[in-house]
Amino acid sequence: MDKFLLNIGFGGTVIADRVVAIVSLNSAPMKRLKDEAKEDQRLVDATHGRKTRSLIIMDSNHVVLSAIQAETISQRYAVLMEAQSSSDK
Repeated sequence: MDKFLLNIGFGGTVIADRVVAIVSLNSAPMKRLKDEAKEDQRLVDATHGRKTRSLIIMDSNHVVLSAIQAETISQRYAVLMEAQSSSDK
């Protein structure tokens, strides 16, 4: 079984199959989710000092911060899932 890596920007990747959600950080519930993950030591910062633009929620309950817009990461995710489904055939 091949693992497809999702590019989350600036050299950071996550395993695409492990992604539960990709969301923007611009709402209060998402900011609270980020703060709770940081408090519980489940936060992974992949922004490299840049402004956080999206949260990637993993099936391991970790929250990954990215400096790339959520829409861009979602498009990359869709392309990977399409590639994965065609390679499974």
